[in-house]
Amino acid sequence: MIDNYLWEELAVFAQSQTLVKTADKLHVTQPTLTRGMKKLEADLGVQLFNRHPNRISLTETGKLAAKEAAAILAANQYAVDKIQNFAQSQRVIQVGATIPGPLVMLKRFRSQLPESIRLDTHLQTQSIPDLLNNRELTLVLSNQEILTAEVDSRYVGVESLSVNLNQFMYQANQPDVTFSDLTGLSFLVLADIGPWIMLIEHHIPNAKFLYQQQPDSFSEITRYSDFPFFSTNLSKFSPEFKHRITQDDSRVEVPISDSAAHMVVYANYLKSQAAVVTPIIEQMVQKWPNNPD
Repeated sequence: MIDNYLWEELAVFAQSQTLVKTADKLHVTQPTLTRGMKKLEADLGVQLFNRHPNRISLTETGKLAAKEAAAILAANQYAVDKIQNFAQSQRVIQVGATIPGPLVMLKRFRSQLPESIRLDTHLQTQSIPDLLNNRELTLVLSNQEILTAEVDSRYVGVESLSVNLNQFMYQANQPDVTFSDLTGLSFLVLADIGPWIMLIEHHIPNAKFLYQQQPDSFSEITRYSDFPFFSTNLSKFSPEFKHRITQDDSRVEVPISDSAAHMVVYANYLKSQAAVVTPIIEQMVQKWPNNPD
């Protein structure tokens, strides 16, 4: 059995290329590092290093060993993370999402949820099955329906897009609008809205999107301008949104009728965790706007 620290020394040396840099990065002395490299060669029974008067370098075998060392270290860290995440999942229900609306809704009703729930407010971009199988999250709310041997999905509701337009614009006086009705307009948009970004950019021709990273900046610019902005049927659960539309705002909220403006939301979870997440999903279904009773 090769000690883990020997693999680490080899992997770091392959990156650093010198004993000095390697020793410094690992916080060990050069003699200690040299002894470790000789021990690794002895344990493997192969020559890993070419030794020169003032430096050493990896042999071809050493280069292969270094790649394997990096893979071993990554696999080891993966195992540690998975075990720790599993242990935490026995105590805490980690909930995340790839779209912001469901998180806004859950935060609104946080006091009515079990104390063991933790909401990850950062939108997820990783593979949902990986997040679940690695026990990083227990429940992922997304516009993706995932059905595999390990993962199940349940319909939660539909998030529907609207646009908030100045009341004097002709589109604001319609019962609803289409994406093509919004051609060429400029919109204020919060940057962290997940797949909604690609949707509006794809469906609204010749539009300009003024992305804002911070909600405070978004609210401030909204207050002192007439730029249109988007909202959904879940926006009403946000205190910031309610405050925004009551500040003498001259905009009118108009639904967008295109089918693409209606995003189906699913709850994704491991089948083995179904009993744990079902009460949360059922609460969301009951509270979801416009869901049939």
